[in-house]
Amino acid sequence: MTKPLSPAAQAVLDAYHQEAIDYIEEWGSFRHKRGMAAALQAAADQVLPEEPLHGGDQRWMWERDARQACRKKFLAIAAELEGGND
Repeated sequence: MTKPLSPAAQAVLDAYHQEAIDYIEEWGSFRHKRGMAAALQAAADQVLPEEPLHGGDQRWMWERDARQACRKKFLAIAAELEGGND
């Protein structure tokens, strides 16, 4: 039995499904989840790239930490989708 997806990963899957339903023959397959995972990873890299752990004042570090927390959430969803809960 497969483990249910988190609400965040399910929302990504549902959004993809809504847009691509006419083109998918094997909905929910591992291949499609890996494609979504790759897209999320690419988005995280473009919008929230990794940053060095040093290089600024305290405010810069706080803002960096907030951005990197968002990045980790994107990548966690991607990892969950890529994990192949099929």
